Amino acid sequence: MAGNNVDEKQNHTSNKHISLPISRVKLIMKSSPDVSSINQDALFLTAKATELFVQHLATYAFKKGKGKEKNSLTYSDLANAAEESETFQFLADILPRKILARDYLKSLEEKGEDSE
Repeated sequence: MAGNNVDEKQNHTSNKHISLPISRVKLIMKSSPDVSSINQDALFLTAKATELFVQHLATYAFKKGKGKEKNSLTYSDLANAAEESETFQFLADILPRKILARDYLKSLEEKGEDSE
């Protein structure tokens, strides 16, 4: 019984070192059909690694972005980072650059004219 109490204290202490909700990370991990059980250490490390990755992406996007004049990070900064950086290229489909509807419709019209 004393061992359980120690484990609970360690979990509570280690949870203070991460910002992401552990329950949400666990839910996402369990959504994979290949995952049947999740070790607490693996859960913590996955959450911490995810947090550090998001921090790295945000820092990179902020430094390279146009929002730094306003001391802010915008969606466009993140989308540009995903498109321009080889490290974040795999996010390009998840963080596409925003375009206006009229620009999209115009590009569709141009493609239609090219195919004729």
